[in-house]
Amino acid sequence: MRLFKSRAMASTSKEALNFRLLYSVGVFGILGAARGIDEGLVGGMLTLKSFKSEFPLEVGSEEEVANRESNITSMVQLGSIGGALLAFLLCDRIGRVRSLQALSLLWAIGFVIVVTSFGNIGQILAGRLIAGLGIGMTTVVGPTYLAEVAPKTVRGMLTNFFAGAVYLGVMVAYFANWGCSENISDYSRSQWVIPQSIHIMFAGVIFLASWGIPESPRFLIMKGKHEKALKNLCTLRKLPADHPSITSEILDVRDQLEREQESTRGPSFLGKCKELVTIPANRYRFMLGVMSQLLGQWSGASAITIYANSFFAALGKTGQSEKLFATCILGVVKFCSAYICAFFLIDFIGRRRSLYIGLTLQTLSICYVAIYLAQVPASAHADENGAASITGAAKRAGIGAIAALYISGFGWAMGWNSFQYLVNAEIYPLRLRALGSSVVMCIHFANQFGNTKAVPSMLIAMTNYGFFVFCTAV
Repeated sequence: MRLFKSRAMASTSKEALNFRLLYSVGVFGILGAARGIDEGLVGGMLTLKSFKSEFPLEVGSEEEVANRESNITSMVQLGSIGGALLAFLLCDRIGRVRSLQALSLLWAIGFVIVVTSFGNIGQILAGRLIAGLGIGMTTVVGPTYLAEVAPKTVRGMLTNFFAGAVYLGVMVAYFANWGCSENISDYSRSQWVIPQSIHIMFAGVIFLASWGIPESPRFLIMKGKHEKALKNLCTLRKLPADHPSITSEILDVRDQLEREQESTRGPSFLGKCKELVTIPANRYRFMLGVMSQLLGQWSGASAITIYANSFFAALGKTGQSEKLFATCILGVVKFCSAYICAFFLIDFIGRRRSLYIGLTLQTLSICYVAIYLAQVPASAHADENGAASITGAAKRAGIGAIAALYISGFGWAMGWNSFQYLVNAEIYPLRLRALGSSVVMCIHFANQFGNTKAVPSMLIAMTNYGFFVFCTAV
């Protein structure tokens, strides 16, 4: 339990950090891995020989190939836009736990459809779209539950567990692609199916684990189920109903909800939308969430994660195994960075300062990669036989560029990655939390869809150098 020893813990009772709370936080927090697994798997899947031999991806012009590949990679993001909206409809009706179970089923069913496609690209697209509905819901359901059940003093740290889990998924995905590429024949469809099955495994485990989680007391109070809310809060805090901290927390939630209900402009969906955009304080919160998603998505981090193979090839990693192993190292860096930032740096140096430092690191490292590619274009890294052809200072600078990609991963984890989930989960009033989070996450996935769809074409039109210049400017 040394992980939780900090000044912020001084006012939190030891009983509050009990197994039931940590179990509940762990199950909802691990939902972040859904996005990470897909981002880490899909780019590598497209490069596996077994997948290329089963699906006619490389037929037609360079632009047609890029468009076909981007359709596959971006389909989950397209589904996730609807998933974020679906989360709003379900979260405030059936609760956070039931929403978790619903998204797990959508997530698993989608990838069952994918792995049974047997050469049918249309079926892959349909399966990834359905899975995207579930994956999109995770970004609303997970942070909302975590923000509602975590003790106030450690709310930021526990909410960031979700953000860190994204890169647990990325790391697992990278190693799965690399391991299957090395150990399974290029002529066996198991080479790409086994990594994709990780989605089904995660979804199944989360679905089963969810049956032991108590519903959010805040949601129950919002629905008028005060006795059940008290019971669940006592379970999560491992304290008796008459304990001062339990009484105080229940009163605080009731008071907050009553004040919000008094100031609302009608109970309807349109009333909530109007409240979100017409009240200045809420409008500021909404714009803060929107801009964090917009700038974060186009800063290049998501594209680097999904198309890591292509970028490492541009920086001199020529062999398939060498490129996949380099992505594994990137996954480890992002995973470790995310949790170091979540559990130590952000609470220690503050959220605003960590955002500024992370942005600075990310900008400088991406700028270095852009400068390197301007001087040593991707075509210079291999001769006609595929062997490495650069030496001396250029080779050493290339190693520095690869290191810069790793540093950019740390900067992203410290900056935008932590900021976008933590702020989006915390800043809205309880009554608007599901709506505000859902709308902002819709914008998140709309941007990610556009980004994922556009990157292959951007790399053709702008080259790798131009793409990194664009990301630096953002």
